[in-house]
Amino acid sequence: MENNTFLLYGANGYTGRIIADMAKDYGLRPILAGRNATAIKAQADQLGLDYRVFDLNDQRSLENALLGVPLVLHAAGPFFRTYKKMVQACLATNTHYLDITGEIAVFEGVKRMNDLALTAGLMLMPGVGFDVVPTDSMAAYLKQQQPNATHLKLAFATIGGKLSHGTSMTMTEGLGEGGAARIDGKITKQALGKKGMWVDFGKKKLFTMTIPWGDVSTAFVTTGIPNIETYTTVAPKQFKILKWQFLFNWALRTSMVRNYIKKQIAQKPAGPSAEIRDTANSYIWGQVTNAAGEQLTARLICPEGYKLTAISSLIIAKKVLEGNFKSGYQTPAGLYGADLVLEIPGVSRT
Repeated sequence: MENNTFLLYGANGYTGRIIADMAKDYGLRPILAGRNATAIKAQADQLGLDYRVFDLNDQRSLENALLGVPLVLHAAGPFFRTYKKMVQACLATNTHYLDITGEIAVFEGVKRMNDLALTAGLMLMPGVGFDVVPTDSMAAYLKQQQPNATHLKLAFATIGGKLSHGTSMTMTEGLGEGGAARIDGKITKQALGKKGMWVDFGKKKLFTMTIPWGDVSTAFVTTGIPNIETYTTVAPKQFKILKWQFLFNWALRTSMVRNYIKKQIAQKPAGPSAEIRDTANSYIWGQVTNAAGEQLTARLICPEGYKLTAISSLIIAKKVLEGNFKSGYQTPAGLYGADLVLEIPGVSRT
């Protein structure tokens, strides 16, 4: 098999389609894969690519589909439901694993398979999209600037963008589950939106609140900084309402409420239009503090999140296929450095 070939699972999903459409720009020819035979075949015919149809619940078919494939880019979420079977199949077939998750539980779960990956001589790197390439790169950069940092805050915002069905569905699965931060080196559960603050993203100041973003897991691996908080934008009025959400978390966790919300999501567009992806921007803010109270701040201006995800995942896939990988569990900036995000066209750092 040529070294420009990898298997893209979830290829007919919103983000998977963008990745498949852009792959040729990076000299890559993904094998399109998923469980919907009609959709996958039509997509493969349109792009002139090979395809494979299988369900993750069929372990034999899954492993057979990976035989001879050097790399999987897993794009079918919610990842906490799908990652384990794909990673186990990769370990069984000696296939490198990438995905585009942002879920703390997935990062921690994949990390627990580090020893197995080391023994097999393959790499496991979840989070090669907007979750968490730009924020992980920011964390690595700030650690370089302040090696004795004890506290890290990361915030992100998208101006002019929208969420895809897949992202919205994943968020729905997390309703009522609360938030998380890393305190003294340990991931600690806390209320969603426990803290709020105004952040100057450069273009404008926006109000943000704490959320359980993937960097609570990954930034610690990348930097070793023991205290990590992650924030995203929210309207101040919504933030005040969320302070009372703990009273209703039991209801938000019920299948009735979640299924109702999923039905509402399904009636909306699959995700941002191509025009929005080309015109919107995402913004990253990061700040480190050391024991003396000294602070350093940096900012990134990036393309729209889904566009960035496609580009960053393909950049990393190409690196792996060219032999630029390290066995075991890895984080994007932990392996490829703080300037990884600057390889993405349209990214600037200040």
